[in-house]
Amino acid sequence: MSKVVADISVSLDGFVTGPDPGPDQGLGQGGEALHTWAFAGDAIDKRVLEESTVATGAVVMGRALFDVVDGPGGWNDEVGYGAGLAAAPPVLVVTRTPPGKVRLADRFTFVVDGLASAIEKARALADDRDVVVMGGGATVRGAIEAGLVDELRLHLAPVLLGSGVPLFEGATPRNLRQIHVRPSGHVTHLTYRVD
Repeated sequence: MSKVVADISVSLDGFVTGPDPGPDQGLGQGGEALHTWAFAGDAIDKRVLEESTVATGAVVMGRALFDVVDGPGGWNDEVGYGAGLAAAPPVLVVTRTPPGKVRLADRFTFVVDGLASAIEKARALADDRDVVVMGGGATVRGAIEAGLVDELRLHLAPVLLGSGVPLFEGATPRNLRQIHVRPSGHVTHLTYRVD
């Protein structure tokens, strides 16, 4: 059976975007620093990205993140899931209202009956590979809160954003089991078992 992995980059002060995120500036002001690791070419970062991308069978994301990746500055043939690897696993978007127009229509399926349903559908598509819940912050937090996540992978960027979208605001207190740490020149990759 597929493992469900919540995977997201986060600042030292706990934000997954900088201030004022939106479709034209998906990571908010200063938020690009969260994903420097995915594009900078560090050998450790490249290995983490490649391993994760190859292991991914399907992706789940929320509507706000979809609006960014399907926007004019979003994913394309050179940059997509897996950053420069531009992989194209099936992506399920959790939304109440599917958009009328989709730029990359062949990559996305819209799920209107909730996050648990999207993850269940992603498992069916994943062929025993990982189902990755990649964001945004509310989607990752919601999946953890609902007990749908087996593993949490954080890419801890050495930046203080001051504000933006917090990852764990209002989260239920819980203990996680750290199972892996990989520091690089741009980020610390942390993996936790969610019990």
